[in-house]
Amino acid sequence: MPGVEPNYRGKVRDIYDLGDMLLIVATDRISAYDSVLPTPIPGKGIMLNMLSAHWFEWFDTVPNHMISVDVEDFPEPFNRHAGILTGRSMLVKKAGRIDLECIVRGYISGSGWREYKEHGSVCGISLPRGLKNSGRLEEPIFTPSTKAESGHDENISAAKAARLVGEETVRELESLSLELYTRASEYAAGRGIIIADTKFEFGVTEDQIILIDEALTPDSSRFWLADEYEPGRQQRSLDKQFVRDFLDEKGWDHSPPAPALPRDIVEKTAGRYRLAVEMLFPELDIERYL
Repeated sequence: MPGVEPNYRGKVRDIYDLGDMLLIVATDRISAYDSVLPTPIPGKGIMLNMLSAHWFEWFDTVPNHMISVDVEDFPEPFNRHAGILTGRSMLVKKAGRIDLECIVRGYISGSGWREYKEHGSVCGISLPRGLKNSGRLEEPIFTPSTKAESGHDENISAAKAARLVGEETVRELESLSLELYTRASEYAAGRGIIIADTKFEFGVTEDQIILIDEALTPDSSRFWLADEYEPGRQQRSLDKQFVRDFLDEKGWDHSPPAPALPRDIVEKTAGRYRLAVEMLFPELDIERYL
């Protein structure tokens, strides 16, 4: 923002502290293996922001932090920068963040699959024998993790989560997370998308737990195309998998600085994000923001 520095600059989002509100700006930065890459993905921030905003409006039973995505509603001087902020910014209520990543898994993949192969469980939850990679679970499970400021989050048991934030809080977070995931999964299935797993974050404002951060985006979720799904193997995700595959093939050791991305990887990655938005909410007409 010209003349205004963010109070906090994350891997993807810039955050401006406005007292009892925050302005969150989703940039086109992309990260992988805990490093921000030098090459942006054009339009990525807009797609993340508008998809979250649509989910926030869609979830009518769980309160969230969103106030507006209309730049005209923003305070000075931000309301004078529609050219920069339209589509990629959100004015939100400030809330006290609960320091847990609230992960719900409906399918076993990624770190959950690796843990299951070794221990037969995920985050202390015993699972049936004989599950396949990317296999659907009988019921979705709540598997919290720590909220790390840097480096990797750590999967933990519900009991350890309770020691961190309180037993009653964990029970409410689990209930809210499972409700959100179940409703969203049923909706997405009707649009040809499987939500294998997702991550929610919550905060507290006026003694009420509310949904914060982002909701059900390709950065916070594992989206699979239903017509491509085949258990027993790794699935192609609607996210930055092209980026991770490129970095792995290049032999990068994950130590900064990260290498630049070639044009074809940028275009393919942007296309996967766009496909997720267009399939989930075609009425959003994301192209008018890009």
